[in-house]
Amino acid sequence: MTGRRELTLTVLTNAGKALTTGRVFVAAVTDDRQFKNKPDDPSTPSIDGDVTKLSATDKDRMIGRQRNSFGHAMGDVSLAANDSVNKQIRSLIEQSLHRKGYQLTQDSDAPNVMTISTKEFWSWMTPGFVALIFEAKIQCAITVTNATGSHTVIVNGYGLNHGQFAKDVNFVEAFDPAYADFLVNFAANVDNLGLLPDVAGNSPH
Repeated sequence: MTGRRELTLTVLTNAGKALTTGRVFVAAVTDDRQFKNKPDDPSTPSIDGDVTKLSATDKDRMIGRQRNSFGHAMGDVSLAANDSVNKQIRSLIEQSLHRKGYQLTQDSDAPNVMTISTKEFWSWMTPGFVALIFEAKIQCAITVTNATGSHTVIVNGYGLNHGQFAKDVNFVEAFDPAYADFLVNFAANVDNLGLLPDVAGNSPH
């Protein structure tokens, strides 16, 4: 398909822990993905055009490329105009933290200050013999700075879906398991971030 295909992605919420034990201030979320012109590997971000002319705002919406039955790249796959990769990543991190008993706050004096660098957030389609293969991958470098120092972890998410046609739902159903995988991997690595709870008498409300 030529032209641009716009997707709506949703981070599923989970009640998780009812008690919030600490707060995290997100100082920055940056889109540090590397785009290339006409890459050989479809998992490498690209656009239908020249990446050197891609604005930061447009880049933050791009999440995949459409391809024909021969695997040739065609139109773009993007998020809706009011959405962005940075917003999706922030929502993923917020849900990940919530499940571990932490909440995001606007208080820059919170015990934990986090920065998030998005290295990968991309979907692609590969023609198959009997079905199309849709894949999605996410990777973030997450750094927490607090009284104990600075701690960084790399969290990945991967999703796979098979479909007969290049419909929106098939791209979405590749991202859904990638999101779920990211949440699981965040939980497995969260202890390495050294998150601190709020001190007694300064509990979050």
